[in-house]
Amino acid sequence: MSENQNALLPVIPRTGIGIDVHAYAPEDAPQPLWLGGLFWDGERGLSGHSDGDPVAHAAADALFSASGVGDLGTHFGTDRPEYAGASGVTLLAEAARIVRAAGFEIGNIAVQFVANRPKFGPRREESQRVLSEAAGAPVSVSATTSDGLGFTGRGEGISATATALVYRTGSASAESVA
Repeated sequence: MSENQNALLPVIPRTGIGIDVHAYAPEDAPQPLWLGGLFWDGERGLSGHSDGDPVAHAAADALFSASGVGDLGTHFGTDRPEYAGASGVTLLAEAARIVRAAGFEIGNIAVQFVANRPKFGPRREESQRVLSEAAGAPVSVSATTSDGLGFTGRGEGISATATALVYRTGSASAESVA
């Protein structure tokens, strides 16, 4: 197909889904809580290879899913020691870079997390601003509880589900994706 013919094709968005789950850190090995790109002072933290932020991780995984370039483990897994303790915001920014290098632009990301704590509403706008800056695209975050059901309801951890919309820009560098 010629470049002119390619330019006439409609831009078809692609969607992706990301899910991330982290258990609370053991009481005898406490961790800080990072959630939605923010530090939550006084809240019990989560276990994880990086900072354990399920909101940022689910957002990154949704980007990878939408663009078809692997998943969170592919790019930031436990076999990558340089990401041990990394900030979820750093991982989201790197995921956005990888997705753009693969020839996609990001339309938006939406994330919902399930937890009993912390109370998210008062810091929603701050979280959305931090995550949107990292992704270079709009990120919306919502929170809910599971009415006492399942591991989140029992207070054993936090889960997050994200969707992302990307569209092909026509430019990609195979070397910059890895």
